[in-house]
Amino acid sequence: MAEAAKMVMYAWEGTDKTGKKVKGEMTGQSDVLVKAVLRRQGVNPTKVAKKKKPLLGGGGKSKIAPKDICVFSRQLATMMSSGVPLVQAFEIVGRGHENAGMQELILGVKAEVEAGNALADALKKNPKYFNELYCNLVEAGEHAGILEAILHKLANYLEKSEALKSKIKSALFYPLAVIVVAFIVVTILMIFVIPQFTELFAGFGADLPALTQFLVDMSNFFVSKWWLIFGIIGGIVYGLMELKKRSVPFQHFMDRMSLKVPIIGPILEKSAIARFARTLETMFAAGTPLVEAMSSVAGACGNIIFYQATMKMQTEISTGTQLQASMRDCGLFPNMVVQMVAIGEESGAIDAMLGKVADWYEQEVDDAVGALTSLLEPMIMAFLGVVIGGIVVGMYLPIFKMGAVV
Repeated sequence: MAEAAKMVMYAWEGTDKTGKKVKGEMTGQSDVLVKAVLRRQGVNPTKVAKKKKPLLGGGGKSKIAPKDICVFSRQLATMMSSGVPLVQAFEIVGRGHENAGMQELILGVKAEVEAGNALADALKKNPKYFNELYCNLVEAGEHAGILEAILHKLANYLEKSEALKSKIKSALFYPLAVIVVAFIVVTILMIFVIPQFTELFAGFGADLPALTQFLVDMSNFFVSKWWLIFGIIGGIVYGLMELKKRSVPFQHFMDRMSLKVPIIGPILEKSAIARFARTLETMFAAGTPLVEAMSSVAGACGNIIFYQATMKMQTEISTGTQLQASMRDCGLFPNMVVQMVAIGEESGAIDAMLGKVADWYEQEVDDAVGALTSLLEPMIMAFLGVVIGGIVVGMYLPIFKMGAVV
C-alpha cells in the first residue's frame, strides 16, 4: 500500500501532434512520470501541476462498498466484451462513477496500467478492495489471454456472493433489530413512565402487588444507574467485537457455537457450503490449480471452522489426496456434496458439479431465510406483547385492586 499512497492527481496542459491545445487530468507518482506518459500518447506537455486531492485507497469521503466492486467488475467486463480497450474502459467506468471514492480508485488503477504495470499488479496495490481471489483470477486471465471471460466469471461470482450475504444479513438483522427496539422501549418506560406511576402509588398507603413492586424497583435502579447499565452493555458489545477480531480461539468458539444455534445455525452452515462451492467453481473455471485455489476458497467461506478445514484439505491435497476424500474426512460437508464432487472428479467436470452444489445451497439459504422470517414474525409479536403488556398490567394492577375495593 506504500506505493499506492503516493499516487497523486495531476492537471496537465499541452499540445497534440497537430498543434492543438489539449488539457486533462492524470494520476501518477510524479510530474516527470506523467509527462513521460503524455509524450508516449503524442502530447507535448507544457504544464503539469499537482492537485491537492489524494487518489488511491478511497481517499474521498465516499465509502467504497463491496457492491461497488461488484458493479465495477460487471461494467468492466461488459466494456471489454464490446471491444473497448482496457485503459479506455477504466477511463469510461471511472469518470462515470457516482461514488467519488470509487472513481478515485478506478482512475488510480488505470494510471498504474498506463504506466506499464499488469492489471493484476495494479489491483494488488489495493488489497482492501480487491482480495487475493480477485487478483489471482485476473492474473490467470491475463496470462492465459482470456481476461474478458475471467472478468465475466468474477462479476457473476461477486453478484451471487453479495446476494447470499444480503440474505444472511436479513436473517440475522430482523430479530436483532426487534430486540434493540424492545430494549429502547423498555428503557423509556422504566426511566420516564413508571416514575410517574410511582408518585401516584406513594399516596395509596398500601402494599403494592409483587409484579408492580418489582417493576418499581427496576425503574428506580434504571433511573439511578442508567449510565452503569448502558456502560456495561456497550463495554460487553465492544469487548466481544474486539475479542472476535484479535483472538483466534474466541473466533473458533463463536463460529462453532453459531453453527449450533437452532434455525440460524443451519442457515450459516448452508451459506458456508454455498460459498465454498461457488468460489472453488469459479477458480476451477479460470484454470487455477486446485492446491492454489484452496487458500482463496478458505478465505471466502466466512466461517473460521470451514476456513481451518479447507486449509487442512489444501495440505492433504498437496500430498496426493483426492478432493472428495479430503472433504469426507473433515466431516463438515453433507454426503450429497461429497458425492457430487466425486462424480465431478471422475467425469472431469468438477467445476460444473460445484456450480450445481452452489446453486442448490444458495436456493436452500433463500428458502430457509424466507421460512425463518415467517416463523419469527409471530414469535417476535408474542415476545413484545409479553414484555410491554407485562409492564402495562403491572402498572395498572394497584388501580384495578383499588377499583375492586371501592
